[in-house]
Amino acid sequence: MLQKKECVAMLLAGGQGSRLYNLTEKTAKPAVPFGGKYRIIDFTLSNCVNSGIDTVGVLTQYQPYVLNEYIGSGQPWDLDKTYGGVKILPPYQRANGAYWYKGTANAIYQNLGFVERYDPDYVLILSGDHIYKMDYSDMLRYHKEKGADCTIAVIDVPLSEASRFGIMNANDDGSIYEFEEKPSHPKSTKASMGIYIFGTGVLEKYLAADDADPSSANDFGKNVIPAMLNSGAKMFAYPFKGYWKDVGTVQSLWEANMDLIGENPALDLRTSERRIFSRNATRPPHFIGKSGSVENSLITEGCEIYGKVVNSVLFGGVRVAEGAEVRDSVIFEETRIGEGSIVNYSILDCRIKVGKNCRIGGTLGSGAGISLLGADMELPDGTVIKDGTMTSELPKEDK
Repeated sequence: MLQKKECVAMLLAGGQGSRLYNLTEKTAKPAVPFGGKYRIIDFTLSNCVNSGIDTVGVLTQYQPYVLNEYIGSGQPWDLDKTYGGVKILPPYQRANGAYWYKGTANAIYQNLGFVERYDPDYVLILSGDHIYKMDYSDMLRYHKEKGADCTIAVIDVPLSEASRFGIMNANDDGSIYEFEEKPSHPKSTKASMGIYIFGTGVLEKYLAADDADPSSANDFGKNVIPAMLNSGAKMFAYPFKGYWKDVGTVQSLWEANMDLIGENPALDLRTSERRIFSRNATRPPHFIGKSGSVENSLITEGCEIYGKVVNSVLFGGVRVAEGAEVRDSVIFEETRIGEGSIVNYSILDCRIKVGKNCRIGGTLGSGAGISLLGADMELPDGTVIKDGTMTSELPKEDK
């Protein structure tokens, strides 16, 4: 008889991520590159492994190919298990037909069979689009101590930003008495992190009721959590004190990358504590030529720097030619910056070829916003990309 699992994780990774524009045209948001050598999903998968959770279902739907290929057998995260490990869970044909996941709750409901295979006492629900390090075992211990039906991880946010989040209003003992979805006048600053722990039987009960409600949007935040509160379920807020960032927009993705640099970064990936694992190609060491210089930046293996790089994050295989300058920017794999070109306050996707003497983006703080170029673009010599431009095509005058 196979040994039961105490806790199984279900990782929601099927969102479209439309606010990341070009970066998610052909790629699911959790597979978007981050931090020089990672993908966004690396953080959630690594958190699971570091927390002793070895069974993870990854629910995919939108543009899943890159993500599926990246996860593979799960070996980089030590999740290549015969029993358990990481499993990709796309929508699939059933006896009564097939349909796409209709919402976060419906995605889990359609895959309760996967959960039941391991007979867990608890189910951990996660999102695949956040950057953070967290020990889920501490949250599970809290859940058990409280005798909760559901525990929701919360983080304090500035009151000025609370209206952007689902807000949990809780008593002094942590028990939740009210949930407000993006309130105009928030009563507290306890923002939901989209991390839930349920008793398995409780989860099955409420998901079945939600599925039977034709008016439901089948969403945890909009439907399941409010239904549980209204029925008097024991729900608690678990306070999280570390770094956490929702990277659902171009601006927030850029900010999270910038949080990695400096002598005292907001999120330190240079430490071996709670290491983040990833699947990386083997590359030679990075090289900085005599004419090259790097200031306050992360430079990944395989980079060649002959120009100037300041306050930036460069992924593997990036080449910055002599006389070129990259400042306050994030440059994805295998992109080439030609001689004399200047890249400011921008995100450049993979395999872009920037010609000589090009000008991309404006200056940080100008108010125009980040410039974002899609993968595989080729910019002729002298191309100018204006501040705040987000595109996968050249301006008409440059074609």
